[in-house]
Amino acid sequence: MEKKEYSFELGGRKLTLEFLPWAEQANASVIARYGDTVVLSAVTMGNKDVSLGYFPLTVEYSEKYYAAGILGGGRFYKREAKPSTDATLRARMVDRTLRPLFNQKMRREVQVVNSVLSYDPHNTPDIISFIAASTALHISDIPWGGPIGAVRVAKIGDELVLNPSNAQQEEASLNVTLAGAHGNINMIEVDAKERPEQEIMEALTFGARYVEELSKLQETIRKEIGKEKQNVAVNDLTDELKANVRQRAYAEMKEALLSVRHDHVEIVSALKDTIMSELQEQHSDSDISPLWGYLDELGDEIVHEGALKENKRVDGRAMDEIRPLSAQVSLLPRAHGSGLFMRGLTHVLTATTLGVPGDEEIHDDMEGEYRKRFMHHYNFPPFSTGETGFFRGPGRRELGHGALAEKALHPLLPDENDFPYVTRLVSEVLSSNGSSSMGSVCASSLALMDAGVPIKRHIAGIAMGLMSTSDGADYRILTDIQGPEDHHGDMDLKVAGTSQGVTAMQMDVKINGVSLELLEKAFAQAKTARQEILQVLEGAIAQPREGLSPYAPLIKMIQIKPARIGRLIGSGGSTIKEIMAETETEINVEDDGRVFISGTNAANVERAAEWAYNLTREIELGEQFHAKVTKIAEFGAFVELVPGQEALVHVSELSDTFVKDVHDIVNVDDWLDVKVIRIDEQGKIAASAKQASSTLPKGEPSQGRS
Repeated sequence: MEKKEYSFELGGRKLTLEFLPWAEQANASVIARYGDTVVLSAVTMGNKDVSLGYFPLTVEYSEKYYAAGILGGGRFYKREAKPSTDATLRARMVDRTLRPLFNQKMRREVQVVNSVLSYDPHNTPDIISFIAASTALHISDIPWGGPIGAVRVAKIGDELVLNPSNAQQEEASLNVTLAGAHGNINMIEVDAKERPEQEIMEALTFGARYVEELSKLQETIRKEIGKEKQNVAVNDLTDELKANVRQRAYAEMKEALLSVRHDHVEIVSALKDTIMSELQEQHSDSDISPLWGYLDELGDEIVHEGALKENKRVDGRAMDEIRPLSAQVSLLPRAHGSGLFMRGLTHVLTATTLGVPGDEEIHDDMEGEYRKRFMHHYNFPPFSTGETGFFRGPGRRELGHGALAEKALHPLLPDENDFPYVTRLVSEVLSSNGSSSMGSVCASSLALMDAGVPIKRHIAGIAMGLMSTSDGADYRILTDIQGPEDHHGDMDLKVAGTSQGVTAMQMDVKINGVSLELLEKAFAQAKTARQEILQVLEGAIAQPREGLSPYAPLIKMIQIKPARIGRLIGSGGSTIKEIMAETETEINVEDDGRVFISGTNAANVERAAEWAYNLTREIELGEQFHAKVTKIAEFGAFVELVPGQEALVHVSELSDTFVKDVHDIVNVDDWLDVKVIRIDEQGKIAASAKQASSTLPKGEPSQGRS
């Protein structure tokens, strides 16, 4: 294969797409370079149909330690194991963007693999993975309705920055990732620090023109080197069977779907089973295998017509109406905080657990090692939808929903210096009928306040849906979508935020995309709904509790000079181990001199904090101490001002009269009131007994006073 190369200026840097015979047996492959970041995207399609009731697309995102020039991994096992959570979330983003542009009736396996070969922190690989995957699909012979373009836009101060670096993203008040095709937007991911909807619209508008330009570049590439698309048969009923099934099922499905009954899913499922049994008597399995897909299409049509022609939703609500809401707190006596949020048949219980700084979660991946002090985990057991199933580790969906809620809640958390606890939230979906991820945001807000975590204000989330005509000319935006509206609808837009602004947003679609104009209306409708939910949360608990649970650990923070950390640690850790053992506490020391002392007994925590403070504190001239004599010499006595810091009281400073023998005045283990009179450049301290006042408490070391 002859090498081909195309370049595009993106965010002041060159994006290069190279076509080389590296992955020559894939249907197509692309090497994308952006700075020193290199991503290989390879796309492959199977040779025959598979017996599945859905289109079998898989999207993988592979990160390797070598890409960043690090060994990584643990001490005994250096090979990468399962994908990191971040890698899984990036794979999901690419999947959500590509999937709607395939014919869902295809039954050929299609796999998209993005491999990060080189990692440059200034040029994040997730964005170029979108572009590389789209380009590979577009030039391949795999049927697909792309291309798509994708960019990230950050707002730093008053400036919008295209494709910001990792450092710039941390600094930004708003980060928006968007992808689109054919002039529309089909994927959005937002994290923000309580920013207004208008700022998000500005970022989307800014990024949309680059999305369009990237799509045009891929069209040019396809015209020059693209393969002819394969003619892949789709899984569909014959026209005659469609007519028969439609006549048999339409009225009954419409009655079930457009009613206020809660069991319409069960009714439709039973109807499908009945029709399948009837057809099996007259037709072969291969002829009727597409039945489920066609009945789903029929359901799509009924739900769309109900909204567009009859202005009617599946449960009879108005388009902007939220299902009944309720909120409760303090439901779990041993959890440090708990909250239950219910919206219709979506019920989520969240528990808060507070830990000490040493409980931070340590991550080790391509981008290096980092620690997390806030975690949100989301569980979706099969009984939440009235089904049985296996209990395994969290899948992509659970990781994605948990991460979305975590992103939404994070901007509301207090600073570590104000609240040094590690915080873990676990959301248990007890019942699910639409947007349990946004339900977990609401339940988590309740649980945080119930635990006494000083969050700024409540946060709520809502899911918005869409029913539109094929050309997008007519549409209805739906507030608070439930299961059938999510399944049969065109859009799932999740918006989380406070009374002050948006903190997180996520959108995916089942159509080619939506316009900016439609999004602006959806944002406004979501804001109204959010305000309504916030009132319900505030009715359950208006502000964080003043005290923590009696079962939560106690933490006290002191600040010491980094140069004095060694005094606290001691030789081989001897000093800090002694303090922890004597006081039954846990002590964590940061490189910047912050010391976190935690335990279950308040007196012990205070004692350990005092001990650590005295070991590392800086003695000042003029301070007075009630100090214990530790050693006698011919020229004076050594006294311990505070644990670990001694001073010499010269024989001339022991008394107002002449002292012939130090033992005539003091002995080891005696106590002296002394005053600090000199500190030399090496930190050696001289003290005086004759200059000290006699008003200090006796029998124990003092804290020092002027």
